[in-house]
Amino acid sequence: MTLLYRNPLAAASDLQGWIAEGPVAVRADDGAVGLSSSGGFDDHWTLWCPEVFGDRIRITWEFSPREEPGLAMLFFGAAAIDGGGIFDEGVAARSGAYPQYHSSDLRTLHVSYFRRRWENERAFHTCNLRKSPGFHLVCQGADPLPPVVDARDAFYRIEVVKDAASVAFSIDGLPLFSWTDDESTGPRIRGGRIGFRQMSPLVAHYRNLEVHSL
Repeated sequence: MTLLYRNPLAAASDLQGWIAEGPVAVRADDGAVGLSSSGGFDDHWTLWCPEVFGDRIRITWEFSPREEPGLAMLFFGAAAIDGGGIFDEGVAARSGAYPQYHSSDLRTLHVSYFRRRWENERAFHTCNLRKSPGFHLVCQGADPLPPVVDARDAFYRIEVVKDAASVAFSIDGLPLFSWTDDESTGPRIRGGRIGFRQMSPLVAHYRNLEVHSL
């Protein structure tokens, strides 16, 4: 594997060039970047990496939940439905509202984890893989992440492997799900951007983002 991108996410300046949609607040703390919403309870955000990646990659980062409730997510393979870039002229504007990502003119996969926003999510913890456009829930696995009080500021290593039509997701080396796209929910996702998303009022820390080619 070849390293394509590395970001320590140790200082606010490490996010220079990233593109924010919605009211994201950034602070440096504990050798990581702390991300949260600067808005209210329903003001969520997405933060896009400036690089565009190919179809066969491994994405890893470390995640530490600090204040809940909320939800964390990673978009990957994000492109416009016409095959262009997500910031191209003519692509619908986005401001952090979820339907703008799952049922608009983006073609992307997104995995949600630490799903603690709603009571039913806190009652039964899962990691969900969805495919857009269309909000298709294509795969699901158990979420081993503890609540903030038990995590005690620990960092967990998260890995997404996108090998063309196949996706695998793990946390701290524990496989949680794998899935292969049969295109029954539309054309498969190929290369594109990656982006972090949080639902307010979650506060979480991130560090050591790496993307490798397979």
